[in-house]
Amino acid sequence: MTEPARDTIAAIATAPGAGGVGIVRLSGPQSLAIAQALCDRRLKARHAHHVRFRDADGEAIDDGIALYFAAPASYTGEDVVELQAHGSPAVLHELVARCVALGARRARPGEFSERAFLEGRLDLAQAEAVADLIAAADTRAARAARRALDGEFSRRVEALADELLAIRVHVEAAIDFADEPIDTLGGAQLRARLASTATALDDLLRAAERGRRLREGLHAVIVGPPNAGKSSLLNALAGRDRAIVTDIAGTTRDLLHEVVRIDGVELTLVDTAGLREGGDAIEREGMRRARGELERADLAIVVLDARDPDSGTAAVAESIAAVPARLWLHNKADLLAAIPEPLADVVHVSARTGLGLDALHARLRELAGGDDTAGEGEFTARARHVDALMQAREELAAARVHLDLEALDLAAEGLRLAHDQLGEITGKVRADDLLGHIFASFCIGK
Repeated sequence: MTEPARDTIAAIATAPGAGGVGIVRLSGPQSLAIAQALCDRRLKARHAHHVRFRDADGEAIDDGIALYFAAPASYTGEDVVELQAHGSPAVLHELVARCVALGARRARPGEFSERAFLEGRLDLAQAEAVADLIAAADTRAARAARRALDGEFSRRVEALADELLAIRVHVEAAIDFADEPIDTLGGAQLRARLASTATALDDLLRAAERGRRLREGLHAVIVGPPNAGKSSLLNALAGRDRAIVTDIAGTTRDLLHEVVRIDGVELTLVDTAGLREGGDAIEREGMRRARGELERADLAIVVLDARDPDSGTAAVAESIAAVPARLWLHNKADLLAAIPEPLADVVHVSARTGLGLDALHARLRELAGGDDTAGEGEFTARARHVDALMQAREELAAARVHLDLEALDLAAEGLRLAHDQLGEITGKVRADDLLGHIFASFCIGK
């Protein structure tokens, strides 16, 4: 494990702005000495002390509470002191400046959590969950981040990593008996364990993908032919007139983004230019941008005119081919004499009257992983976690093929690579530039 920095850091740990209480946090070997000089009294570990914070001339900066946590029983694993003062930004900045004058330095964003990781207090997935908990926009996201911080995700990753390691040991042991068929060396049991591990990895990947969508929201692009009601749908989902709506084909020519929350699920909706052949130069540029946005989409919401849905299908089919999920909406259903029988992948709606919007909300919640069957076991995850799990799945699949061919050295290598991918999630296998990227996104003081 990388040796943690031995200097002492200081930062404001509460949110920017004025408040009733503000906290300045110190971490490092000089934390206690700096705090005692600032407070002009001795501090006892895990006791709240009412103190007066003083400047270099002995004048009072403020009075408040000082809490000392001795290493290793602290958030960072180092000596930590928290100074609770009145939440005036001027007071808090003066306290930090006084700590710096006494020998601390100002902390970088995320440096306290980085030290907690380097000291083994948190693994990397748990450290990221700290930032997710701070950024949680609703109760469900906060609870999911709390589960990740408590180790729900990490434990499942570690269980898979342990199983892969055990299988790899078995395979590498069999290499020493290359003259023997694998079936005489427990090959059937090995294949069964690999199949079970692959199933568990698939389950974890699905859970992580739900966690990523819960944290980041669903990137949904609204597409369809002109005048199908795409902009009207955006307005209906946003609950306000966000997009201009007219009967003139080609009204929407550029991308229009709107972030909405539907039953606790965040969606970034992107209204796009209608897809069709022809159009003027500006409209063609709008269609090019629409297709580019689809390359980054989690979901394509295809809006067609319910009176003649087949006429618009061909115009969008090629553009949405690579989008992971698709939802077909037959809009203007209020103009039909009767609503057809519901189909699994089609929702009939009227953006103008609100007909079918409840059913649309339910489908969007389901696609975003926010259906009612999810809940107690869910946790937040990030795109890098999902990517690592996908890479691990590919390496594991390759290892299974090599095992069937009795290419044991290649099977062992595939298992090693899969194991390393899981290690990147928790930080057991890591690159220093990855750590810098992750912790730079944290707020200062955390």
